[in-house]
Amino acid sequence: MEGDSVSLNSNLTEMKDDDVIQWRFGNTVIADSVKADRNTVCDDVLDGRFRDRLKLDNQTGSLTVTNTTTEHDGDYQLLINSEIKRFSLFVIVDVESVSVTEGDSVSLNSNLTEMKGYDVIQWRFGDENTVIADINNWFDRITVCDDVLDGRFRDRLKLDNQTGSLTITHTTTEHDGDYQLLMYSEGRCFTSKIFRVSVYDHWCGPTEAVIRLVLSALVGVATVIILVYDIRSRRAEQNQAHIQTSGIET
Repeated sequence: MEGDSVSLNSNLTEMKDDDVIQWRFGNTVIADSVKADRNTVCDDVLDGRFRDRLKLDNQTGSLTVTNTTTEHDGDYQLLINSEIKRFSLFVIVDVESVSVTEGDSVSLNSNLTEMKGYDVIQWRFGDENTVIADINNWFDRITVCDDVLDGRFRDRLKLDNQTGSLTITHTTTEHDGDYQLLMYSEGRCFTSKIFRVSVYDHWCGPTEAVIRLVLSALVGVATVIILVYDIRSRRAEQNQAHIQTSGIET
């Protein structure tokens, strides 16, 4: 999420004396480390977008980007000696909350009217960011991965070929969670969004819950009114009986 910190791990437990590490954003060097010599953070490059935001671990060579913005969205390369490792960082800005009653369908809209020639759309679900659907116009490919996650999405996913929007049908509480939409253009991520879907059972949706709460309150008020009326009636009967008894004794 925008404003959070993210760590890009080298997977080293400790750098050796002859290890050389270099971090790049695109083709620009933003940090490097030579254990026997120096550690450098180049946070003034690229118009200062990384200024005071980079932390290089002297022990492992891992890189942390703090207080992220969409300017930090993109591809990072880690060069360890002669090996290269790549990271794609997506900074999420937009989160939309969606509610649906169990058994109903819910549509997650890409807000596109039409996908262009080389656009790529990918839908992911859950904390593990499991891919559940994608459209890749580069390879003229449309994929619905409804057998992942123990088949919880089997025969429930519909992907709009024109817009890339995703519909989940016959929802259950297993479909409750975060859906991440990634949209690429010419290999670069240009939009990322999260849909936070809440699936309620038939009697516990937001509207039903309010109605039930109001009904419970009305029943409670009615019970109090009846109780007060009953007490007053009993007192009136007792007073009347006392008056009658007093009259007979007189």
